[in-house]
Amino acid sequence: MTNTTTTNSTIPASTTSTTDAAGTTGARTVAAYAAPVPKAPLERTVITRRALREHDILIDVRYAGICHSDIHQVDEDWGDGIFPMVPGHEIAGVVSEVGPGVTRWAVGDRVGVGCFVDSCRECDNCRAGLQNYCTGMVFTYNGVGRDGAPTHGGYSAQLVVDEGYALRIPDTLALDVAAPLLCAGITMYSPLSHWEAGPGRKIAIVGLGGLGHMGVKIARAMGAEVTVLSQSLRKREDGLRLGGHHYRATSDPATFTELAGTFDLIVNTVSADLDLSAYLGLLRTGGTMVQVGAPSKPVSVNAHALLTGRRSLAGSMIGGLPETQEMLDFCAAHGIGAEVELISADRINEAYKRVLDGDVRYRFVIDASTI
Repeated sequence: MTNTTTTNSTIPASTTSTTDAAGTTGARTVAAYAAPVPKAPLERTVITRRALREHDILIDVRYAGICHSDIHQVDEDWGDGIFPMVPGHEIAGVVSEVGPGVTRWAVGDRVGVGCFVDSCRECDNCRAGLQNYCTGMVFTYNGVGRDGAPTHGGYSAQLVVDEGYALRIPDTLALDVAAPLLCAGITMYSPLSHWEAGPGRKIAIVGLGGLGHMGVKIARAMGAEVTVLSQSLRKREDGLRLGGHHYRATSDPATFTELAGTFDLIVNTVSADLDLSAYLGLLRTGGTMVQVGAPSKPVSVNAHALLTGRRSLAGSMIGGLPETQEMLDFCAAHGIGAEVELISADRINEAYKRVLDGDVRYRFVIDASTI
């Protein structure tokens, strides 16, 4: 698969494709935004989407969320990337064409695609609906499909994906606020569900950003008592409005003395280097701290912070297909969507800078019609 960067005047406003004698749509060129090399600003370009296979669907992308992990991967914070790179794994759109063997979807259906577009389908994790832990998982972008071609994400006009790796977006969820649920939403829903957030449970969410604000909303809807732990009180009003019962600043040493031994579960959304041992001290005996933020450098923990309260430090990464659908249905039932700032595609680089500066409340979402 090859990409070519061109000037805006020569890039088609819509896609172009070929059709064979049987009426099957072939490979198509699609407008997209890509980083041509590591750490470079994103540029408008065209990419090639594969011809629809028997079980593929073609999605007209309507909205694509900007996740902090998009920036990490463009900057190669987590290792070597595949360039040109079209980021985007918070994708909401509408099915515009289906392959001849598709049974799950019809033209006009509202669908979402998250962080992966394939998996081995045979391992224990895949059979259990935990495709997110499959060692053969194919990432939506910066990955390589089973056909050997690099994958490209949702900063594009259209996406081709196997029907089994798309999720139904309920009609009551607007597509723009639903897009971030495909990563931020499921990243928070999965640990909150697995570690049984609910009535009678005290939950702390560390960080009130793209992930954290979803965690506050979801944990509150599950019936838990929710505390927001943020570096300062700057977002206190938002934290309480979004569903937090309490809001404490971690820059205040009193927070760690007054809340010691308080929480059943802490979900840490922060990718920065924190003193995890101090946060572990906020757990009750038998409590768990779950890491969902992904720092670029290794973290360290004082073993005594675990031993002295039979505490656990765990990790969680997105969710499998069944759980992601469960999350979307849960959010629809409770009226939960992301807090978004809708932008045109020509503002992606500005948005990246603002994410790094912490200047977004709480998720940038690209209007794909502007690509």
